[in-house]
Amino acid sequence: MKRRRYLACYDIRDPKRLRRIHKMMKGYGYPLQYSVFVCDLDAMERVRLRTDASEIMHLDIDSVVIIDLGDVSLDRFEFLGSRDFRPPSPDAIIL
Repeated sequence: MKRRRYLACYDIRDPKRLRRIHKMMKGYGYPLQYSVFVCDLDAMERVRLRTDASEIMHLDIDSVVIIDLGDVSLDRFEFLGSRDFRPPSPDAIIL
């Protein structure tokens, strides 16, 4: 299956759910900032991410946004200041 690069960001109002979402997101991608992750996902992984997040969050007060950045081979990041993040290679697979 073809992988695409996504930017996933969340705003979780409860500290316990926030920790759970952060831990869950580490299984899908690389943290760019604390609540911002870069995820290279195929279609099924994207569905699983949505399902896992929905089971943790309270849909009436928390939010997660998933932004499609396109093909994993395209470098779409420009950094100013400190840069601890390097996008994974297109061949990287997160398990």
